[in-house]
Amino acid sequence: MGAYGLWGLLPLYFWLLQGVNAGEVVGMRVLWSVALLVILTLALRRGGKLVAALRNPRAIGLLVVSAALISINWLVYIWAIHHGHVLESSLGYFLNPLVNVLIGMVLLGERPGFAQLVAIVFAAIGVAVLAIGAGQGIWISLTLALSFGFYGFVRKVAPVESLEGLTIETALLAPFAVAYLAWLSAHAPLGFGQTPQWTAALVLSGVITATPLLLFAAAARRLPYSTLGLLQYIAPTVQFLLAIGFFGEHMTTAHAICFGLIWTGLAIFALHGTIAARRRVT
Repeated sequence: MGAYGLWGLLPLYFWLLQGVNAGEVVGMRVLWSVALLVILTLALRRGGKLVAALRNPRAIGLLVVSAALISINWLVYIWAIHHGHVLESSLGYFLNPLVNVLIGMVLLGERPGFAQLVAIVFAAIGVAVLAIGAGQGIWISLTLALSFGFYGFVRKVAPVESLEGLTIETALLAPFAVAYLAWLSAHAPLGFGQTPQWTAALVLSGVITATPLLLFAAAARRLPYSTLGLLQYIAPTVQFLLAIGFFGEHMTTAHAICFGLIWTGLAIFALHGTIAARRRVT
């Protein structure tokens, strides 16, 4: 819930970086995240676990895949925010839980309960209504949903803890980030150093990036993937409200129907879970 709540508020952070190249933001996120994660690894004395993960070929292979997936997700998401597509981004993360549940069923052998199935049906209908009205921006939604859905799956099956895994992921991306930033600086001034606002926001990108990812990776190893998928609706709901209330994007009838159907399904799921928990206690 912490991870999804922070991700829901993320458009406000990228709003502060309007005018900075999306690729530069991704590169800075990678480099400042590496710096933060190395400090955390040393401070928490997790160097031994990091070395053990680096010696595991299967772990490294999976983290190469997850690093590629998260970099695609970051780049498309930041580009979408900068170009006024917060609603399409929100739709992508509304789609993502359905992708998670499908992955859990097909690849992990999980079987959702009746309440989960009801919630999924309501959400699927709502997302279908919204997707029909999304127009050309549907590619943003699908890219975000699929890239993050499979990122979570890879992190769930990778034999590495959340801190070490994220440290290796960002370290794998760091050479590409340095190369891109060097190329970009040779063609145009970087946003870093241009204004105090941009510089501070870019420096803080490590904390803003690493914190929810660490929370998510830890949750992905502990929760059924289908449950993780349903909790995912926290982030797009916050993004949806920001798109309408803060960024001033137009809410269509399709958006209203989708929002209502998804939360009806989640209300049924939450009520069922509450009743079941009380029965276990008694």
